[in-house]
Amino acid sequence: MYLRDYELDQNNRVTWRWLVDTTRRSIAKALSWRFLASAITGGIVFLVTGELEYAAGIGMADTVIKLVVYVGHERLWNNISYGRAEKQPEYYI
Repeated sequence: MYLRDYELDQNNRVTWRWLVDTTRRSIAKALSWRFLASAITGGIVFLVTGELEYAAGIGMADTVIKLVVYVGHERLWNNISYGRAEKQPEYYI
């Protein structure tokens, strides 16, 4: 993800810069999301089947597959400019 941010130099002039999500951040986001999503998937499988071992297996497979896909998807979108607008600041300091 690209975020636009600024910093002030010694003369209080604004310098704009682009912040980019690192691969480590994408992986951390993927892990936190997959933990939650897999718990939901495992819970639904358990409610439907009543089998804890089966639900855990499905949850683990779901985690591994979707984690890899999510990180790749996130990194791919970091290289796509669609939907990003170059916006000028309302005023300069």
